[in-house]
Amino acid sequence: MNFNLSEEQSLIKDGIARFVAENCSLEQRNDAIAMDNGFSRENWQQFAELGWLSIPFAEEHGGFGGGPVDTMVIMQEFGRGLVAEPYLATVLLFGGLLQEAANTALQEKYLPAIIGGDLQGALAYLEPQSRYELTDILTKATREGDSWVINGEKNVVLNGGAAEKIIVTARTSGGQSDREGVSLFLVDAGASGLSRECYPMNDGQEAADIQLVNVSAEALLGEVDEGYAAMAVVVDQARLAICAHALGLMEALNAQTLDYCKTREQFGTTIGSFQALQHRLVDMFGACENVKSLLFRAVCTAQEHSDDAQRSLLALKTMSGRAGKLIGGEAIQLHGGMGVTNELSVGFYVKRLMLLNNLLGDSDHHQRLFAELENNTPAGDARAA
Repeated sequence: MNFNLSEEQSLIKDGIARFVAENCSLEQRNDAIAMDNGFSRENWQQFAELGWLSIPFAEEHGGFGGGPVDTMVIMQEFGRGLVAEPYLATVLLFGGLLQEAANTALQEKYLPAIIGGDLQGALAYLEPQSRYELTDILTKATREGDSWVINGEKNVVLNGGAAEKIIVTARTSGGQSDREGVSLFLVDAGASGLSRECYPMNDGQEAADIQLVNVSAEALLGEVDEGYAAMAVVVDQARLAICAHALGLMEALNAQTLDYCKTREQFGTTIGSFQALQHRLVDMFGACENVKSLLFRAVCTAQEHSDDAQRSLLALKTMSGRAGKLIGGEAIQLHGGMGVTNELSVGFYVKRLMLLNNLLGDSDHHQRLFAELENNTPAGDARAA
């Protein structure tokens, strides 16, 4: 199979690589996460000017009309550079749901603002009890006249502090974990009754816990009770993006660790000459290559809408989490004590890998879903995150 990138995709890849080389040193990255909301607004505007924010969106909305391969290229390069800006939260999750579920008027109003770098968004779906299940929702929305009023609590909302608009999942009918009865609502972050508590996650990116007390929704996205189908599509796209980002992190860690082993001397010779350490470096390389192969497979099946797409995606998320743990642990071990200090970027890469493993379900969760899919058992949901 031919995995060569198109001319446009190669240009995107090279452009992001140049940006990373010029703007994403460890010092610059630490400066960015120390800013309000944990990222650089200047970098975000550069993303807009370079057209990167437009890539996943359809041409009729001013986008590039890109697919899974284009998103893979972007997120992989962002991973190599440990980019802190909220591309996943604003463009892929928030923007993705607007494109998937919103009516034309909302799309025309908000998608160009995202593409232009003028609107930050977030998706609020996790709750204290929900773990990794998209459909485990206690937040409720009730109709009052022509509007909807939302009451509930959402946790770990990525980019929740910077978001000006938030898509909130709420139950409008059915039981706590039913697929049916989930609806999507667009909420203004400054709405009366909405409060946010912001905090940095372990890799420095910001998240927020959100309380909603009699909050009036700005709009319903899609049909009442039918929000799960749109969520499932966008979450699958986000899973692919997360794994591509993780691959970029792993590749950077492997390269840094190999370079360190070639220069660090012990007992009068470089530690890379020790056979035992060479074996560990090979294990790291092999784990990274396994993830890369599965990512290519998952991206291709997603682009072709293959019947095997879900199976490939679940296998990829499982392998990505386990390979990240192996590569991150070995990178720290081979760097020694310096690997866990803020003097080197190694620890920051490992923290990001730990975070990505848990986003939308960890490796154990996805292995269970994979087994259920293979065995055709009804327990669990192969699309739940």
